[in-house]
Amino acid sequence: MTAQVRTPTARVCERCDRAEQWDENLEAWQLERKDGERQVGNPHCLHEWDINGSFNPVVDDA
Repeated sequence: MTAQVRTPTARVCERCDRAEQWDENLEAWQLERKDGERQVGNPHCLHEWDINGSFNPVVDDA
């Protein structure tokens, strides 16, 4: 039994709701788009990412 570590592919700011998706090709976070418009949130926000939420980076290969 080995454990695998995975990285998140999406994140949302807890303060301003800015949402981003990880782009594998660019190897960078990209703003989420809704109806063709980028969802920037508050540009002056310090962005408190939901890193302590339900995402679990360890996957068990049982």
